[in-house]
Amino acid sequence: MTSHRTPTPAQLQRWDRRYVWHPFTQMEEWEQDPPLVIQSGKGAYLYDTDGRRYLDGVSSIWLTVHGHRHPDLNRALRRQLDRIAHSTLLGLTSPPAVLLARDLVRIAPPGLTKVFYSDDGSTAMEVALKMALQYWEQRRPRIQPKNRFLHFTLSYHGDTAGAMSIGGIDLFHKRYRALRVPTFTAEPPYCYRCPLSLSYPTCHLRCLDPVAKLLKTRHREIAAVVIEPLVQAAAGMITAPPGYLSKIRELCTRYHVLLIADEVATGFGRTGRLFACEHERVTPDLMAVSKGLTGGYLPLAATLSTDEIYRAFLGRYDEFKTFFHGHSYTGNALGCAVALANLEVFRKEHTLRRLQPKIRALSRLLDPLNTWPHVGEIRQRGFMVGIELVQDRATKTPYPLADRIGHRVAQEARKRGLLLRPLGNVIVLMPPLSITLPQLTRLVRIVSASIRTVTAAA
Repeated sequence: MTSHRTPTPAQLQRWDRRYVWHPFTQMEEWEQDPPLVIQSGKGAYLYDTDGRRYLDGVSSIWLTVHGHRHPDLNRALRRQLDRIAHSTLLGLTSPPAVLLARDLVRIAPPGLTKVFYSDDGSTAMEVALKMALQYWEQRRPRIQPKNRFLHFTLSYHGDTAGAMSIGGIDLFHKRYRALRVPTFTAEPPYCYRCPLSLSYPTCHLRCLDPVAKLLKTRHREIAAVVIEPLVQAAAGMITAPPGYLSKIRELCTRYHVLLIADEVATGFGRTGRLFACEHERVTPDLMAVSKGLTGGYLPLAATLSTDEIYRAFLGRYDEFKTFFHGHSYTGNALGCAVALANLEVFRKEHTLRRLQPKIRALSRLLDPLNTWPHVGEIRQRGFMVGIELVQDRATKTPYPLADRIGHRVAQEARKRGLLLRPLGNVIVLMPPLSITLPQLTRLVRIVSASIRTVTAAA
């Protein structure tokens, strides 16, 4: 029988190591030290069970938008909970699901008109892949089946089977290749490590050549190109050169291939616009959103489609054109209610307008690091930042992964009151959009001091 007494911090740490299996974590290493137990949050700060305060430097893994415990979001959850927590969307509907779908269509790139709900970014991408395959099978006039996807190396779209198939980070997915389906891959625009040593605008978007060649020769097989618009987040915040996304859109249109935009990480203000596609006025055929959709409160995702794709699924019952896909918590009322409140906060607090000076301030604060001997490149798009640390700046020689440089910088930052989650040798910064300028200044000071301390000792 479970005790109702409040456990002590030591008990929580002991029970965590005994019972919990953490994601993306080497548990043998985890079990060696007492875990940090986060008990509460407020604004840009998190608090552990001992009362210590930490700046949330990565928005609790890219989720929190307006800060922790925003009163409007809290109020929306309580109000909905007094009505109902969940009812199915199979054969029924609900006010929060309807109203959120209407709002998402209003704010999405023009031409996206339908919303299909799911649970997280991976399932939203899974939905997009299945929609693309079924669209080409049911489209009229019918053409030969298009059943392959073109994606990029270093890409990450989630950990379900379909999402893994279009993922390009072998460390995450190689062991599960038996679950993956064949795809076409192209090199992404990783300008810092471009083998031609070209940088924009000198490159004239030469990085498009692999995609153009594949589409020209294999477009009859390719159902869709899958892209993280502007920023390959999990790859280390790799930013695409200006014009790259719009050129991909042009190629897809020319060769009659769908474009799937994974806005799971880039959506809801992270790049300085509501959606990354807006920067180059691109409308994808399918767009997946999650993470910031509920402001970091609850799991909820959506896949938006054009009307052309939606209409390919219409028909008589006995034609079986139905999209046979769903989730138990599809369109969850609590999730949709807090997502609606999240979008209202964007409007009421002018979040995107107030974000612009903070984006510029972040650039200024980071600029001095550009000359440091172990900082290879600082990549920034809006509030998405990757600081790539290298052993030798002149040769771009990376630190050996065994050195755990990113991890050591994060550990040093924690001692100073900042929580980070690096990607290998890349220090990632993605604070809540609501962070204040003084807090942003403190964040960069801690990061700078932590990098200096660790690289000096390496």
